Amino acid sequence: MRMTMERQDRRNLPVEEEKMDLSGLSLKTLPNPAVNVTLIRHLDLANNNLESIPESLTARLLNVVFLDVHSNELKTLPNSIGCLSKLKVLNVSGNLLESLPKTIENCRALVELNANFNKLTKLPETIGFELLDLQKLSVNSNKLAFLPFSISHMTNLRALDARLNCLRSLPEDMENLLNLETLNVSQNFQYLTTVPYSIGFLVSLVELDVSYNNIKVLPDSIGCLKNLQKLHVAGNPLVSPPMDIAEKRLDIVKEYLSERMNRSHESRTKKTSWFGNLVKSKTFNGRVFNGHRDKDGFLLSDYRSNGGLTSPRFMTMLSPRRLFSPKSYSSK
Repeated sequence: MRMTMERQDRRNLPVEEEKMDLSGLSLKTLPNPAVNVTLIRHLDLANNNLESIPESLTARLLNVVFLDVHSNELKTLPNSIGCLSKLKVLNVSGNLLESLPKTIENCRALVELNANFNKLTKLPETIGFELLDLQKLSVNSNKLAFLPFSISHMTNLRALDARLNCLRSLPEDMENLLNLETLNVSQNFQYLTTVPYSIGFLVSLVELDVSYNNIKVLPDSIGCLKNLQKLHVAGNPLVSPPMDIAEKRLDIVKEYLSERMNRSHESRTKKTSWFGNLVKSKTFNGRVFNGHRDKDGFLLSDYRSNGGLTSPRFMTMLSPRRLFSPKSYSSK
């Protein structure tokens, strides 16, 4: 067991910080610590053979700020991890985790979460509503088919790494990620076929990696990313922009996408109004309204108290960005 104690005493203002390093000791179980664990702020349990972490131990780590358990044989994390209200950095990479406990959402001070190289098939659905201070989320090399919609609410997120998964899609509404600088969803291979149009609203994005997927069309909105410096698209069956354009300098690719977006906008303005077309076809967003017309001839849907046009989901569908986006949004 290796343990270092750092203590700095000032007159009338004592400050004590404890770091415990139990890494690389081939531990299968954790020994009873010889110190008061409530004082531990930095705990390193990496590179062992741990199959579990006792609930009772985690519940007493009330002041821990940094917890590293990477490269063990953990199949689950204790639910008491939700007691770590001061935790800022959590590294659980290189384990056998298939899911993260929902209680992790209580670790609201988290700034960095590393869960690379596990067997994750899903993340907690509401994780993005709770971990609002998170700046770096790394979940590469897992088995994720989707990222929860709530991730689009992580307004302080700066880096998202979800490469080497089985992602079928990305959250549609990504425009709230105003501080996102790096997005890597490469090497999801045949699974990932599209990139949401809202990616063009990521005003802070510096690097975007969508390489080695099954994407045929990049959204025109990428041409609006003024801060984008790196765009990786190799290994996709791109049709638009064509590969002879996509392989050129970034400014040429962005100019191509911007011009295509402008042409599309001009084409739409020459057509009849969107509302008129909806009324004629008696449809909205691909769904038929079984309703009736009012005195002015407009189609009215039957009243639905739950899930109707007044629900948040349908109000979102009525937003100007969705209505005028060349992307076709569908309600599921």
